[in-house]
Amino acid sequence: MLIFWEQRLVFLATPKAGSSAVEAALEPLAAVAMQRPAPLKHMSAKDYRLHLAPFLEAQAGSPFTTVALMREPIGWLRSWFRFRNRDDFETPDHPMKGRSFEQFARDYMAPERPPHAEIGSQSAILCDETGAPGVDRIFRYEEIEAFVHFLEDRLDCAITLPRVNVPPAADVKLSPETRAELHRAMARDFALYDSLD
Repeated sequence: MLIFWEQRLVFLATPKAGSSAVEAALEPLAAVAMQRPAPLKHMSAKDYRLHLAPFLEAQAGSPFTTVALMREPIGWLRSWFRFRNRDDFETPDHPMKGRSFEQFARDYMAPERPPHAEIGSQSAILCDETGAPGVDRIFRYEEIEAFVHFLEDRLDCAITLPRVNVPPAADVKLSPETRAELHRAMARDFALYDSLD
């Protein structure tokens, strides 16, 4: 999470949606950079509105605009799969050892997810308790140029995002059946993503 005091802007960091690159580029411009621990770095919109927004607005005397990135849901799951595989060959008993993306997707959809697939959802991070968007502006990760232009206008500077925290390449094929099941299992995420401008 990055807080830009003068610009009254807060960047909420959605896991596996480019937040590390945004933080690497913009941390020097931010008044506050919450990069650890993970619950602060990846604070949900609900927690921000409940705990931090009232304090910031009381101190600043005006509300802050919240912004975030959201990745296409299956692309987001692929990114988690690659991330979880990053040290597969270093640990003989790694829980992802020999696990395909197809299997990982099915683990994610299981009624009781195994620990390696317990990754939450983007809608849980970005929506309020009613299921409505809890962030003022959500940009598609796949159209990150629009997000960069927005930031350049608000922060009045040119921005170049570095490539950081890039997971290794992996085979991320899915069967049509599993893809269809993911669309049902991730319906809230797909509805939110499809609603974005």
